[in-house]
Amino acid sequence: MSPSSDSAATTTASHECAVVLPVHLHARPAGQLARAAAGFTSTVQLGYAGRTVNPTGVLAVMGLGATAGSTVTVRAEGPDAEQAVTALAGILATAE
Repeated sequence: MSPSSDSAATTTASHECAVVLPVHLHARPAGQLARAAAGFTSTVQLGYAGRTVNPTGVLAVMGLGATAGSTVTVRAEGPDAEQAVTALAGILATAE
């Protein structure tokens, strides 16, 4: 008996990178992150100081309390994980 769905047929990737913030994670970059994260099908997470949040919520991102000079980890798992991490890391690295 063969299974009706084969998980190997679905391409799922995970990707992670760390970004040193040039500024505090205030409303503007948090909003940019939330809009970008919502555009990906992968599950995306931001990690800072032992906490992890879903970046599709502006308040969740701001609630991390990440400040300028601190390191935030961007993780994603799913079919567009690498693109998601690259996009979010780019926003974090160039935040104003």
